[in-house]
Amino acid sequence: MRAIIIDDERLARAELKKLLQDFPDIEVIDEAANADEGIAKIENLHPDLIFLDIQMPGKTGFDLLSELERAPQVIFTTAYDEFALKAFEVNALDYLLKPIEPKRLADAVQKLHISEAKENRPSTENINNSLLTDNDQVFVKDGERCWFVKLNEIRLFESVGNYAKVFFGPNKPLILKSLNALEERLDEKTFFRANRKHIVNMRLIEKIEPYFNGGLLIELKGGEKIEVSRRQTVKFKEMMSL
Repeated sequence: MRAIIIDDERLARAELKKLLQDFPDIEVIDEAANADEGIAKIENLHPDLIFLDIQMPGKTGFDLLSELERAPQVIFTTAYDEFALKAFEVNALDYLLKPIEPKRLADAVQKLHISEAKENRPSTENINNSLLTDNDQVFVKDGERCWFVKLNEIRLFESVGNYAKVFFGPNKPLILKSLNALEERLDEKTFFRANRKHIVNMRLIEKIEPYFNGGLLIELKGGEKIEVSRRQTVKFKEMMSL
């Protein structure tokens, strides 16, 4: 597993790198001293895992994650415990307090292996990976309620932790699917990944307008307003132009 350590303290990076020598299955491929450097290295090297500090000069670790289209697994390493709740809201695998104890690091690595095993286990999510078409009817179940809905009637998928919220008509059920897994089965000519949390049906867009930082704001026919990230705006304009 390829990892990058992102921390503004050189000694902290060196200490963590030393601790990770006890875990030969984790290869530290690079380091970064701030969020911008970390973003560049993540996008260039595509690591499986990042060890991420929170309080850094300029941008925080949370700012870094918000600018990534697809984040690798994240283990936070910080001297502050007040960010723990927010860390798990962004699906962090673990939250290690400095100075990092070898036992806690071992626990975090164990969680990483468990998470990998779950992803690789055959499930309803990867039994059938064929591309879905607009006219395919999909089964959606949320608690006791069930729907058969045509894919072209779904206007939005929204990531909610390990679930995805499905928007069609007045309904917004939750399904146990990751947004990445859904994206693999959706036709990119119809469904567009607007940002880390949303996939929109381009045929159900009501209005598009410029947004700050060079992005776009999409309004769907259900009234939802979704921001298209700056990076995805370039792709969106290419897809929609003649």
